[in-house]
Amino acid sequence: MSVRRDTGPSAGPPQAGPDPLGGSADVSGGRGAPVLRLQHISKRFGTLVANDDISLELGRGEVLALLGENGAGKSTLVSILFGHYMADSGSIEVFGQPLPPGQPRAALAAGIGMVHQHFTLADNLSVLDNVMLGSEPWWQPWSRRDAARTRLLEAAQRFGLTVQPDARVGSLSVGERQRVEILKALVRGARILILDEPTAVLTPQESEALFHTLAQMVAQGLSIIFISHKLGEVLRVSQRIAVLRAGKLVAQAAAGEVTQARLALWMVGHAIELPARRPAQQVGEALCALDRVCTAAGGRDRLDHVSLELCSGEIVAIAGVSGNGQVALAEVLSGMRAASAGSVRFLDADLSRNPAVLVEQGLARIPEDRHAVGVVGDLPVWENAVSERLRSGAFSRRLLGLRWVRRAAAKAHAQSILDDFDVRGAGPQSPARALSGGNMQKLILGRALRAPDGRPARLIVAHQPTWGLDVGAVAYVQQQLIAARDAGAAVLVISDDLDEVLALGDRVAVMHAGQLTAALPGEQWTRETLGLAMAGVNVGHGHGAPAVAA
Repeated sequence: MSVRRDTGPSAGPPQAGPDPLGGSADVSGGRGAPVLRLQHISKRFGTLVANDDISLELGRGEVLALLGENGAGKSTLVSILFGHYMADSGSIEVFGQPLPPGQPRAALAAGIGMVHQHFTLADNLSVLDNVMLGSEPWWQPWSRRDAARTRLLEAAQRFGLTVQPDARVGSLSVGERQRVEILKALVRGARILILDEPTAVLTPQESEALFHTLAQMVAQGLSIIFISHKLGEVLRVSQRIAVLRAGKLVAQAAAGEVTQARLALWMVGHAIELPARRPAQQVGEALCALDRVCTAAGGRDRLDHVSLELCSGEIVAIAGVSGNGQVALAEVLSGMRAASAGSVRFLDADLSRNPAVLVEQGLARIPEDRHAVGVVGDLPVWENAVSERLRSGAFSRRLLGLRWVRRAAAKAHAQSILDDFDVRGAGPQSPARALSGGNMQKLILGRALRAPDGRPARLIVAHQPTWGLDVGAVAYVQQQLIAARDAGAAVLVISDDLDEVLALGDRVAVMHAGQLTAALPGEQWTRETLGLAMAGVNVGHGHGAPAVAA
């Protein structure tokens, strides 16, 4: 297979290194015979063309990276492959046999397995129970647990994925849970594995372990489709890269012949420049302070004597594996969860437990889950744009004891957010669910940072602000947070992405098991020391991290 030339008018010149588009280089990389063929796949949703005549091959023992912006068509293509959607046209062959469309069971039987970004495991069941779940007929009067245990341990040994079959999944680390997800697919006979953002919630050490496992899989003949927005990982892990843009396959190349800059250019159609790290220019007074804050015991995501100051003109970035107290911290600062001990001060007063009051005082909130918490998908964009300020005089008024929405003002405000924050793909009247992930995040960002009276935000709580976004959307969101800092806001960024933490954090701290390290200058941390602290090495109440203070 040869490199496809990107003939779009916005492709532009290569940004760094040799131009892989200069000829028809062979990108087969010595891979085995094709195990998967997608031929002329097209899919429409109304007027939206999600996939437009896409043809791809995957070889035996090959890692093929699938890249593209949010909304480029990756999820649709993978859903067609896995049988969740039916293509409007085109065909799929797996190991030389046609794959029946729209049948997930047929995909599983053909040897296709998928590990989702958000794990699909039952926390209250054992590892073995999770692996067996759904693999036996419901009418079977007995369970073949011994045979299933043997298959599980054999797969674990073969691929170097150590697990304890009887361990409860809820007690496992994130990295261990991912092993269970991978083993669940392998035990069921997967020979083609689709990995969707597999390192999104892993520490650097866990990511390294995953890369080692992938190498073992490929060496034993498994084929992998690797979906990620982390371009450095893509170049390291894959042999070949395919890029989608606006539903079309715009480029393919051998991983060794491209740069991150070229991949970003292919993905978005123009050059992308991530914000360069630059320190805060003028750090002011502490606008918010937590003093030995605890939240109610019993939950896994809680705070344990957390102390932290957030100052104007500064970004404090908090790293950590999800589930170690980050949600509790964001909810306490947003007035949505009470502290059981300690104190929280905001603007020289006890922090209000009324989120609407906090918004009026200048709190801007970017929640972790944009789909479940950030927007109401079935409501129009304009209602989502004003939802946190609907009781303000700018968008409603009281008359005869009732509150009436000022629709014209609300829709005009929504349109200004769409224009100023470059939200594409929908208008004020469109349902919010019509937006891609990146555009939905821009809408939430605009809602948080754009007050109707023009007042800037005082405190910004940004939880996973770029999670799952493409490189263009990441750059945009990060630039907006830096601009808010420079305008005098105190910014708290909670992120699993260590590159983001190190790029944005004027001060950086790590959460583990509800505890928080000291917030030290960003340059005193490395990926290695962050990873160790995320794993719980020497993390205590207000203490530093390994190799940082020494």
